[in-house]
Amino acid sequence: MSDPSPFRTRRDRLLALIGERGGGVAVVPTAPEAIRNRDTHYRYRHDSYFYYLTGFREPEAVLLLVAGDSPKSILLCREKDPEREIWDGFRHGPEGARERFGIDEAHAIDIVDEVLAEILADQPAIYFSLGHDATWDGRLTRALNTVRANARSGATAPPTIHDVRTLLDEMRLVKDDSEIALMRRAAAISVEAHRQAMRTARPGVFEYEVEAVVEQAFRRAGAQAPAYPSIVASGPNACVLHYVENERRMADGDLLLIDAGCELDGYASDITRSFPVGGRFAGAQRDIYQLVLDAQHAAVREIRPGAPWNAPHDAAVAVLARGLIDLGLLNGSLDTVLENHDYRRFYMHRTGHWLGLDVHDAGEYKQGGDWRPLTPGMMLTVEPGCYVRPAEDVPEAFWNIGVRIEDDALVTADGCELITAGAPKTIDDIEQWMAAGDAGA
Repeated sequence: MSDPSPFRTRRDRLLALIGERGGGVAVVPTAPEAIRNRDTHYRYRHDSYFYYLTGFREPEAVLLLVAGDSPKSILLCREKDPEREIWDGFRHGPEGARERFGIDEAHAIDIVDEVLAEILADQPAIYFSLGHDATWDGRLTRALNTVRANARSGATAPPTIHDVRTLLDEMRLVKDDSEIALMRRAAAISVEAHRQAMRTARPGVFEYEVEAVVEQAFRRAGAQAPAYPSIVASGPNACVLHYVENERRMADGDLLLIDAGCELDGYASDITRSFPVGGRFAGAQRDIYQLVLDAQHAAVREIRPGAPWNAPHDAAVAVLARGLIDLGLLNGSLDTVLENHDYRRFYMHRTGHWLGLDVHDAGEYKQGGDWRPLTPGMMLTVEPGCYVRPAEDVPEAFWNIGVRIEDDALVTADGCELITAGAPKTIDDIEQWMAAGDAGA
């Protein structure tokens, strides 16, 4: 994190929103560390809300934002500890964090209970994600009880707790310039990883070998981790939406579905490409692939400011349903197939989701019961698919064909931009890219 100013701007904005609602204190802790086994932890990953407001990546920290006539930010974090830093790495410490991240006050996390009780006294409201973390629910309850125990001295406890995520989710929906720049970089890294994967996959190669190429490309380009467990699903595995074992040896005639994206400085990318392991699409594979690609094109055409969130999904579903009828996989009229949701047998998920600090990012999809309109600066995925499992009423040529095509779309002033478009996607582009790799091998 090089520039603290975007984080300061977000804190100021949240303070202003709380001030407009009568004031109060926001309590935003980071994520706890998690044990993997015995005395070994999972690699640490900060809480997205906390990071959004601070840029601070260390565990054992909490941000307090006090709104009112003299708004201020307070960070509590681990003390500097030269002995622990030998074992676990650098710590900013309260004073270093205050200077580095532009915080008004900083204290040691060891006195958090004392600071909470002091800050919460006589405040009109608390903004907190109640129910998200039992440890912090208990800590906040203890602080409130401490304030109430001092009632005879005139202290009053906040009478209201609001969910701070309600305000932060709306803020996170529209990305600022620094976020968009990061997501463009994450997208470019993931695009290159998918391009390398297409030239690695071939009959006889294991799925995990391709996974290794993808994730090596992430790290080599500076991304810290995959944004989610990479899906490298060949043959029948491509019909399992969240398949992550990645253990099968690929065979000639298989399609390979790769759903993988990196996380760069906290921000996710999310790309899916499906392609033939042998380098050439067969008849039924070609038909299903082109149908999904046509559905994605239809969805992308609906992404523009003012369009309702659901418009891309509806457009994709209409194309898929029509195509499934034409291919003989569904029977009946288009209206009947849509009305009865018959298409869900082969397409059972939504066409997209918000994207940002979380791969399924924060933000409501409806407002007042209606699908919310898209706004410039929103980032969403566009990912129609089709998954055909073996069945008596399905022609065998279609069995075990699973196709998903996913790109990351930035809503712009006049439409949208696919920031992941560099990964080959048309049938010709995929076949040509894979053939060029074979020629250079």
